[in-house]
Amino acid sequence: MGNEKTVQNQDLRIKLRAYDHKMLDDFLAKIVETARRTGVTITGPVLLPTSIKKYTVNRSVHTDKKSREQFEMRIHRRLVDICEPSNRTVEELQKLDSPAGVDIEIKYKEVRK
Repeated sequence: MGNEKTVQNQDLRIKLRAYDHKMLDDFLAKIVETARRTGVTITGPVLLPTSIKKYTVNRSVHTDKKSREQFEMRIHRRLVDICEPSNRTVEELQKLDSPAGVDIEIKYKEVRK
């Protein structure tokens, strides 16, 4: 671990989004376990606010205007920062298979010291 190359002054920020919070948390646990196994420090996971989209539709097309039905979509979000990732960490994270329905956004962010 001592002679592994790290990306200087950059952290890896991983944002996850999904409709199913159980699937999201299971995949997040895999990411955290992989990062810790490679010996880097992590910040998080941070639970971001769940966004709820509500839709109201008429039950019938022409009659009964007052009879309506409501649906909602909940989008759960999580955030994890990996501090100064090594090349091995990035390779191990790329090997993980993300489940269907989990959206992953990975960015490098500049660290000011």
